[in-house]
Amino acid sequence: MRAVTLNSVPETPAVTEVPAPRPEAGEVLVRVAVSSINGFDASTAAGYLQQMMEHRYPLVLGKDFAGTVEALGKGAEGFTVGQAVFGVVMKPFLGTGSLAQYVTVPAGYGIAPIPEGLTVQEAGALGVAGTAALDSITAVAPAEGETVLISGATGGVGALAVQLAAARGARVVATARPGAEADFVTGLTEAKVHLVDFSGDLPAQVRALAPAGVDAVLHLAGDGLQLANLLRPGGRLASTLGLTPDAVQGPDVTVHTIMADPNPQTLAVLAEQVASGTLRVPVTATYPLERAPEAFAAFGAGTLGKLAVTCS
Repeated sequence: MRAVTLNSVPETPAVTEVPAPRPEAGEVLVRVAVSSINGFDASTAAGYLQQMMEHRYPLVLGKDFAGTVEALGKGAEGFTVGQAVFGVVMKPFLGTGSLAQYVTVPAGYGIAPIPEGLTVQEAGALGVAGTAALDSITAVAPAEGETVLISGATGGVGALAVQLAAARGARVVATARPGAEADFVTGLTEAKVHLVDFSGDLPAQVRALAPAGVDAVLHLAGDGLQLANLLRPGGRLASTLGLTPDAVQGPDVTVHTIMADPNPQTLAVLAEQVASGTLRVPVTATYPLERAPEAFAAFGAGTLGKLAVTCS
């Protein structure tokens, strides 16, 4: 099969021919229609995860997937051949990812049916970013009328988090530079989004909007400690970038370190929200598998929203 691979790290991803996987006991073989690029994939290619997880070469990149069930391994339950599914590849090692024509995943974790109303392109870009966004919003639990600062609002996770926070009735303050970034963020929801330019004096801009401090922060980009200092006493912060409670000295501040958990229940909730029209997956560009290296370059350059990759 064709796949996006690495032979070592750090290395620029390339499209090569590798053996197609076969489902082991308890696994589902999925014919991948759509995947997407995530920060995790870019970090893997850059070698940042080398000491954190086992790497098996040639290493097939990719976490997100959407497609159809091709075969079931022994004992795999809950799915049928031909069924439309999506999710996130969750294995204790890196090497058998979803930026490929086929992928194997555990039947009990990281996979869910695609409901009617959710397109395969949306599903293929939803898993990682959607789970990280929902887990982050759930952790800080903004009440209606509370102010939430989302740092990194132009990325895939941030774009979904803006919508989820607004749907809760929160007052959203989001980072975006004037121009295309600002237009992208304000177009995510019908609710008013207050914009702050992270390339300027971010603390002054936030304090102008929330003099007593914001109620919650989503740390998806930027300086986590600087963002924590913008919280009011009793404020909450969720970080997908590894900021820990020990690193924040402020009193009465709660810090949640987010490790996105794409369990079937979370995936089902996200799928239903997209299918019902209450959440939009912000896919801004789609690349064929053979041009996936271009998608990685675009991701590294800071493109807006999600970049999808068609694999079949």
